[in-house]
Amino acid sequence: MLHRLKVMARAVRRALARTLRPAGDGPSAVPFSAEATLSRFAQAQRILLFVATAVLAGWLLYKHFPVETVARGAIGVRTNQLTGGVTQWRDGSVFVLPGLHEMRVYSLRDQVYRPEQVSRSSGPAPLQSVEGLSVGVDLAVRYALDPARIAAVAKSLPDNYAGEIVEPAVQGVIYKVFARYTVREIFSTRRAEIQQVIEGELRPRLAADGIVLRGVLMGKVDLPADYKRGMEGLLAEELETQKMRYTLELKDKRVKETELEAQADKVRREVRAEASAREQIIAAKAQEEAMKHVLPFKQRQIEQRQLEAEADKQSRMKIAEGSAQARRIEAAGEADARQKLAEVEAWRMERIGKVNAEQMAREGALISQHPLLIQKTLADKLSDKIQVIIAPPPGDGGFVGAGLLGNQRVAARKE
Repeated sequence: MLHRLKVMARAVRRALARTLRPAGDGPSAVPFSAEATLSRFAQAQRILLFVATAVLAGWLLYKHFPVETVARGAIGVRTNQLTGGVTQWRDGSVFVLPGLHEMRVYSLRDQVYRPEQVSRSSGPAPLQSVEGLSVGVDLAVRYALDPARIAAVAKSLPDNYAGEIVEPAVQGVIYKVFARYTVREIFSTRRAEIQQVIEGELRPRLAADGIVLRGVLMGKVDLPADYKRGMEGLLAEELETQKMRYTLELKDKRVKETELEAQADKVRREVRAEASAREQIIAAKAQEEAMKHVLPFKQRQIEQRQLEAEADKQSRMKIAEGSAQARRIEAAGEADARQKLAEVEAWRMERIGKVNAEQMAREGALISQHPLLIQKTLADKLSDKIQVIIAPPPGDGGFVGAGLLGNQRVAARKE
């Protein structure tokens, strides 16, 4: 923004310089006159006024921008200075015209006020008990603005409402409330009651100014040193007294417990004796009843075992007879099989003899027709045992092996 103002000022100076400069230079320039000067001066004044107005408007916009932003968790209250109307705004931008509107933004988040001056018994303004002793209490007051009443109290609500409304209200209530109780009650027995009383008296005071009280928390209690020592001694004596009382009560209860246990043991023994006697009587009666059923049962068992033995005997006899008959059938079958095998063997031998005789007959006929088959057969028989046969050549130029065969060939020729 400042840079823009400087640029506009330089432009104004250049325009004034052009306005007050003569119309031209050299022989063709217009002669300088008073009327022209006044006209240019009036024009320069108008330009200067316009520029000053623009600069003033820019400065006002820079210092009083007409748009304000309401952050998350806050509420904006815009007041019209002319009509007095109030408008609430949440999370966004709000148009605020300077001089016409007044905008105030309040946080709706919970806030905590801790009165430090009353936190210690030796502090600047400690609390006073009913005995007149100084007591320090760590208090925390949690509060927040009421969004439903913020428009109604916005005009009267100060900017520092925490210091001008909340703090005086809290101090005015707590000093009055704690003055009703003793140090012992504040320290131990009635803490919850004190918190409830403070909340009950403080809530309507803050609600009148549009502030909602969330709660009052009471923390550590700081007692005076002398009172703390005396109280610790008193507590020790009370604890010892209570311990002694509890010890005596415990012993008395143990005596009663022993008596009750002895009486209970006596009753248990009597009950056990009666139960044992009843059990024996019931057992005898049961045994007697059982014998009535056991004897016939035993008799039936004996008869059953006799019948089972007789049935076993008959079964074994049947099995022996079946085995003997099976053996006889097997022996007969084996004899028939051997006879059949003998007949088959005899038929086979007879058939083989016939086949051999027929084969020998065929071979004799074949040799008679072809006598050289004997030599070939002989050569085949000796071929794997004798590789070279030395024989004298025949005189008649015949077969070399004729000498080995004897005079069969000679006889054949003669015939």
